[in-house]
Amino acid sequence: MAKLLNKLGLGAAARPWTVLISWLALVAIAVISFFTFGGQLQSTITIPDTPTVQVTDRLEEEFPDAAKGTGPVVFRTEDGSEFTDEQKNEIGDLLTDLDELDAVNETVNPFDTEEQRQDQIQEIEDGQQQLDDGEEKLATGREELDDAREQLSATEQELDEGQEQVDAGIEQAVAQGIPQEAAEQQAAPLQEQIDQGREQLEQARSELATQEDELDEAEQEIETNRDQLQDAQDLLDASEGFSLVSEDGTTVEAIIMFNKPPLDIEEEDREGVMAALEEAEIDGVEILPTQQVSQTIPQIIGPTEIVGMVVAAIVLFIMLGTFVTAGLPLLNALVGVGVGAVGSLAFSSVVEMVSITPVLGIMLGSAVGIDYALFIINRHRQQLKSGMDVRTSIGLANGTAGTAVLFAGSTVVIALLALGITGIPFLGLMGLVGGVCVLLAVLVALTLTPAMLSFIGPRALSKKERRKRDEQHSSQAKHSAEESDEGSSSQITGHHDPQTQPMSWTRAIVTAVASIAVLGILAIPASQMRLGLPDGSAEPEGSAAYESYMAIDDAFGPGRNGPLVVTADLEEDTSDDDAMTITAELATQISEMDGVDQVVPAGTNDDNSILALQVVPEEGPNEPSTEDLVYELRDTTPETNASDLGVAGMTSGFIDISDELAEALPVYLAVVVGLSLLIMIVVFRSLVVPLIATGGFVLSCLASMGGVVAIYQWGWLDTIFQVSTPGPVLSFLPTILIGVLFGLAMDYQLFISTGMREAYVHGSDARTAVMQGFKSGRSVVTAAAIIMISVFGGFIFADDVMIRPIGFALAFGVLLDAFVVRLLLMPALMHLVGAGAWWFPKWLDKIVPNVDVEGSSLDEEISRKEKDDATAQA
Repeated sequence: MAKLLNKLGLGAAARPWTVLISWLALVAIAVISFFTFGGQLQSTITIPDTPTVQVTDRLEEEFPDAAKGTGPVVFRTEDGSEFTDEQKNEIGDLLTDLDELDAVNETVNPFDTEEQRQDQIQEIEDGQQQLDDGEEKLATGREELDDAREQLSATEQELDEGQEQVDAGIEQAVAQGIPQEAAEQQAAPLQEQIDQGREQLEQARSELATQEDELDEAEQEIETNRDQLQDAQDLLDASEGFSLVSEDGTTVEAIIMFNKPPLDIEEEDREGVMAALEEAEIDGVEILPTQQVSQTIPQIIGPTEIVGMVVAAIVLFIMLGTFVTAGLPLLNALVGVGVGAVGSLAFSSVVEMVSITPVLGIMLGSAVGIDYALFIINRHRQQLKSGMDVRTSIGLANGTAGTAVLFAGSTVVIALLALGITGIPFLGLMGLVGGVCVLLAVLVALTLTPAMLSFIGPRALSKKERRKRDEQHSSQAKHSAEESDEGSSSQITGHHDPQTQPMSWTRAIVTAVASIAVLGILAIPASQMRLGLPDGSAEPEGSAAYESYMAIDDAFGPGRNGPLVVTADLEEDTSDDDAMTITAELATQISEMDGVDQVVPAGTNDDNSILALQVVPEEGPNEPSTEDLVYELRDTTPETNASDLGVAGMTSGFIDISDELAEALPVYLAVVVGLSLLIMIVVFRSLVVPLIATGGFVLSCLASMGGVVAIYQWGWLDTIFQVSTPGPVLSFLPTILIGVLFGLAMDYQLFISTGMREAYVHGSDARTAVMQGFKSGRSVVTAAAIIMISVFGGFIFADDVMIRPIGFALAFGVLLDAFVVRLLLMPALMHLVGAGAWWFPKWLDKIVPNVDVEGSSLDEEISRKEKDDATAQA
């Protein structure tokens, strides 16, 4: 590989214009492709087939209008007084104007809604009064009916007594000898009266039965109305306190309903709404759009990121000594990022790409692009100082340091591409884009760097350095090729300071214990890490999203910022009345659960096969109690004729994403750690060194996560790092950190350990070799780490609140891994282990390929050639 890269470097140096124009052409193609094919970046992170997504998809089918995106807007009086009629009218006019926008389906006026709510409350009260009046009338009717029955019974008794008297009179007349017919004829008038009385009695009974039926129907109607009224009352009780107008009348929440689902809302749609809101002026009223309305694609590069690059440029100038040479790594980074990040954006119209995806590519591409060019340029400069000619030096630097760059870049690329094994699309895409940007950084370093070094020729050294070299070369030309400064990359040349002494045992023990203790203490907060996604409270203080979030929290309670949508399946052919009863019973059941503040009915679909409720938690969307509530709701069995509770909404979506990422994290960590061990075994042909390297990576990673938890979850140093409201750690940050930090850690391990290994192979005892390798690689590792920290640190104060903790985690992780693990802990442990660090079983030595990462075979070949040339000239 070293010889191949040597030829590649010489070829690039021989045709510098071809290489430069080729890369600039690729940058131009990437830019043109972006402007031609680039689509819209997503501001919302989703994972397919999560419980929330499944419920959301069904809501879109069953409740098309309800599934459309919404965006609350908060209106608050500036002086803390209630809204005046004029202010209410102006707010209504503004909402009417918003209705006219193409992106808006409709708006909800909070004052109208509150009036309707009060009317509903009054209707329930009136209905209750009507029921009470109806029951009173029913009771009176029942009493009257009972009295009528008693009267009928008395009449019937009178008629029976009269009939008895008639019958007795007839019998008496017959007994006195009057003929039966004559006796009956004599009693006929009285009998006729009795018969008429009985007819009247039967008629009265029929009328009484009719009245009783009417009373029964009235009673049934009252019972039905009472059940309906009770359902309405239960729903009202479950939603008690829910209103779009605050209790003190100083704050209202209007709702903007877009005409597209949340993920389909384009940035220009939100910009149109925001423009209308920003132009509106209502005297004495603050207009605060929430995150759902104001959310736009954040600026990818801002002032703080530029500051980071400036710091990197300063470090490069100090390290390399000339402006021209210091500018080459920056040029490499710009070209690599220009092709990788910009080119990836051209595919945003084909695949769903979140806004943070290209940012990761820019962060990594720029950082490693600078570092990889630095490694090659630094080696080239040291060779020029030793008197080597420019062309030979370019090829050798590309073959030796370039081989190390190729290996180091490969580890980063593999770690990033391994993000695809998580099975999470957006994370795999982030890894792919980041991996492509790192791969391009490697290719740029191996081709464009030699070409540019050919352009600048001997000016890679300052005039002072060239004068010093010439003086040394003229007086000691015979030995110049064997000399090297402390900062040279002698892990590749094989020459080390013979005066180097090993560190003392006391220093090694103290350093190892202190390093592990520091990393362990820093890692303690990581044990309390909670994962989540940022809500409006994480936005910068003073922003509309933050102010509206806090206004809703203060006026309506924290749960209003993270409502849940709960669905339940109903039985087939459920009637409207039954659907309402089931909704009321389920709302009552949910309202009695811990962590629930309010339950508001959202209705049923057309065929009453599914109902929906809005559940407002007692606490905010990122609180543990809200997370527990989501799990409890999904496990709840309805105590009514409903089944299969589902939960959707932004809050449950965030929880599902965090769960999926947390589940994938151990698998990814195991793969990365295993990969680390295998790669290190191949590179260093040792079993102990890979264990030390991987163990150090795990420690630095845990310590970095501890720092993230302390600052972004606990709120330590929140003012310095501009943390508005502490909350859960960004759910995909640990996975990203593991992948990126692994690759960078292996970079630093490579540039330190290869020097130790070569010194040991060339005859130094194990403990002396540790210090020789440490001295030969520390300057370039220190410079590379400072550049990485500067680039990543520039993103700590980015506009996007999701980027900030990633920038901190990477910057802090590089700081710990480079300066604590690689420059302190690893040399100390290597000293304590001694020669055992390089033990390698013979059977394993036979099957493991010799990759010659340090390129020593190429260096020896060139050294022999130079000696032969010198001998021939002599």
